[in-house]
Amino acid sequence: MSESLHIVCPHCSAVNRIPAQRLGESPNCGKCRSPLFTGRPLTLDGANFDRHLQRNDLPLLVDFWAPWCGPCKMMAPAFEQAAAMLEPRVRLAKLDTEQEQALGTRFGIRSIPTLALFHQGRELARQAGAMGAQDIVRWVQSRLS
Repeated sequence: MSESLHIVCPHCSAVNRIPAQRLGESPNCGKCRSPLFTGRPLTLDGANFDRHLQRNDLPLLVDFWAPWCGPCKMMAPAFEQAAAMLEPRVRLAKLDTEQEQALGTRFGIRSIPTLALFHQGRELARQAGAMGAQDIVRWVQSRLS
């Protein structure tokens, strides 16, 4: 019997059960029929953060950022590239700490950008400061191996 993973849809937030061996086959959401993986970071907010954090069986890498932050803007293209390299093994997401101050406080975000890697609802690692795409990928892989 093959292992199934719960994957939260980035479009409608429905929880899908996908056989692990089918992750690379571009699966679609059973509810909205949109792709479960887009190769781009999804946007998290107070309404969908906990669902993606707790219901996804994939590791979740969150970029805590703000629109006024220069280093955050500089890292945005690298984070986008990292999403294309890490999906479907890791879900990447961005959280605007200016709009979602309660979530920034909840996770003790003191400087931005801050990357936090979660798995099964628990924080595994955290890294403050801007990084290039290859550095993001290496950092995530080193924390998951």
